[in-house]
Amino acid sequence: MLKNNLINNKIQYVAQAKSQGQRKYLTVIEDNIVTIAVGPAGTGKTFLAMSRAVDALLSKRVERIILTRPAVEAGERLGFLPGDLASKIDPYLRPLYDALNMIIEPASVNRLIEDNVIEVAPLAYMRGRTLNNSFIILDEAQNTSNEQMKMFLTRLGTNSKMVVTGDLTQIDLLKPASSGLITACKILKNIDGLGVVNLTSKDVVRHKIVSKIINAYDKR
Repeated sequence: MLKNNLINNKIQYVAQAKSQGQRKYLTVIEDNIVTIAVGPAGTGKTFLAMSRAVDALLSKRVERIILTRPAVEAGERLGFLPGDLASKIDPYLRPLYDALNMIIEPASVNRLIEDNVIEVAPLAYMRGRTLNNSFIILDEAQNTSNEQMKMFLTRLGTNSKMVVTGDLTQIDLLKPASSGLITACKILKNIDGLGVVNLTSKDVVRHKIVSKIINAYDKR
């Protein structure tokens, strides 16, 4: 279905940590069943998790990759967007496709999605499911409620691994203190098999000015 030589070179490239925080992040993913990664934009939270997911798929440690994120803005603006429900939701999932296309050739991504080997869906679509033999990534988790976070984490099935990523400085909820990511970091950090990683502006791997922008906002 998917030839390793189509993406192996990309996997080797993107999986390389570029900071101490990123090295710790990859180690925590490897050593735990559930990983929660918190940090500002540009620290590679989603990118590195995605590379680990594809690596697990290639090595046949999992059978599927499931990518999800909450469509928080949809509650206010969805009706103003043109098209059917799928086309309205697509803009909120687009960042996941972008990260995936940086790791796997776009043609291969489309084929894997058609074959249901890779699934990209809103968080609401996870309710009531048991996710076995999968590498599951929840992106933008700062915009989950406590109920949504609990629902997602309890979808974990046998032979599966989860990574939850989020940025606590970019909470779009009406009540930021109600973020499920904040609660999860507080109450789950001492569970065996669950690791929490905190990335900082020192781990930003985008343009160097991004790190300066983050520091400026932090000081303010």
